[in-house]
Amino acid sequence: MTLRRLLAGTLVAAAGISCAARQPAPVERDVKEHRTEVERWRAQRAERLRRDDGWLTLVGLSWLEPGENRFGSGPGNRVALPEGTAPTDLGSFDLKDGKVRVRVSPGADVTHEGRPVVEMVLQSDAAGSPTVLQHGSLKFYVIERSDRFGIRVKDSQARALREFTGMENFPIDPGWRLTARFEPYAPPRKITVPNVTGEPTQETVPGALVFEKGGKSFRLEPVAEEGSEELFIIFGDATNGHETYGAGRFLYAPQPDTAGLVTLDFNRAYNPPCVFTPYATCPLPPPQNKLALRIEAGEKAYEDH
Repeated sequence: MTLRRLLAGTLVAAAGISCAARQPAPVERDVKEHRTEVERWRAQRAERLRRDDGWLTLVGLSWLEPGENRFGSGPGNRVALPEGTAPTDLGSFDLKDGKVRVRVSPGADVTHEGRPVVEMVLQSDAAGSPTVLQHGSLKFYVIERSDRFGIRVKDSQARALREFTGMENFPIDPGWRLTARFEPYAPPRKITVPNVTGEPTQETVPGALVFEKGGKSFRLEPVAEEGSEELFIIFGDATNGHETYGAGRFLYAPQPDTAGLVTLDFNRAYNPPCVFTPYATCPLPPPQNKLALRIEAGEKAYEDH
């Protein structure tokens, strides 16, 4: 080997060492990228919560009876609007044959997409996008749960929204970004998912997610939501009722890759809307998704509600 080639090799090696000193190691880069991704996700989550129609604005839910259901801020209304946000009587929601029709009282100011409403049939959230009515800072629309119809009320001036300062989270920990093995069910199974209204629903489970933590194996059954490209997980763990919300948390995960693996990043575990308001209809973790494990990652309990 000539001196020129020896020196060239030495210079290349030195350059490699120098570059290595300047460049973070792959693992270090991965940890930093992960932290950035989670921080971005948390910022987007807070931004969604601060929207003028987000969960922090939910101030009412009234279930309708067949026939006429009066609405307004006055006493005796079936659909009670917060005091000071509306006249005592705005009109009625009439439920008949599985359809809800609104009839607005003469002179009352109720609009849909900026146009005054006198009378119209309302589409519920079961059809995708419900018909949203507005009066001042209030928005209200029909929700459908099993065979029940209700009126959900939101207020863009709600105290919960005005006083919201953000969510408290566990520190970001890459150790809670886990790889799960997807075990498909053929055919997919139907499971019963309880909810806070006491009316369980039947949901489709495409398979189980099996992961290891602390030398033990755990299983979760995700729900396949119609039209979603992600898996929805309703889970409970041993932190519930202590550091985290007592009724469990939610997590989205990507579909399995070609090797049948799924990333579960519990740093993105978040609270159901029931932590903000008593008027949400949150699903609860099915028994098989209640883990004997302390998942010290993601959102902590929200203390305001």
